[in-house]
Amino acid sequence: MRRAAPRLRFFSRIVACLILMLVESASAAQYEIEVNKSNRLLIVRAGEEVLRVFQVAVGRGGPGHKHLLGDQKTPVGTYRVTSFNDRSKFDYFVGINYPNAIDAFHALNRKVISYDEFERIVSAQRAGRAPPQNTALGGAIGIHGIGEETPQKVNIHDKLDWTEGCIALRNAQVQELRAYLGIGTRVVIKE
Repeated sequence: MRRAAPRLRFFSRIVACLILMLVESASAAQYEIEVNKSNRLLIVRAGEEVLRVFQVAVGRGGPGHKHLLGDQKTPVGTYRVTSFNDRSKFDYFVGINYPNAIDAFHALNRKVISYDEFERIVSAQRAGRAPPQNTALGGAIGIHGIGEETPQKVNIHDKLDWTEGCIALRNAQVQELRAYLGIGTRVVIKE
């Protein structure tokens, strides 16, 4: 009987995680952000209407989903805005909830994170907080500017994916984007 309890607890957490993901995907907000990594675009939508399109740079780790700290990939999935930092070295930083419950579920199955880390990530998502940023999955992923804009930096930004996994815009663009964002704004990142 004792062996069944941890297994039951594990499966109940998985079911709770799936329900949380369904509820989050159904919630409505005024604006939604879509990032297309391959086309290097960030699109601001209000329902089906496209309000604004920005050129972006993403992670220099190339295509694919972020799996580990240091892989320099931009994650793929549905995330939420969790924080704002107007004192960032990148001009302005908008934090998202990477890793989310789906990232944690896959990492747990691959034995990349522990069950305790999985539970902390799911609990943070349920509470609308930033998830733990110190797991093997990495963290500190968000949308930001490029910092001090020099001609060389702007040229690199316009031509290359240069971030360590974040989504970068020019400084004036990230400032403009602020008007469309609030805590909980949905950010969908596609390949």
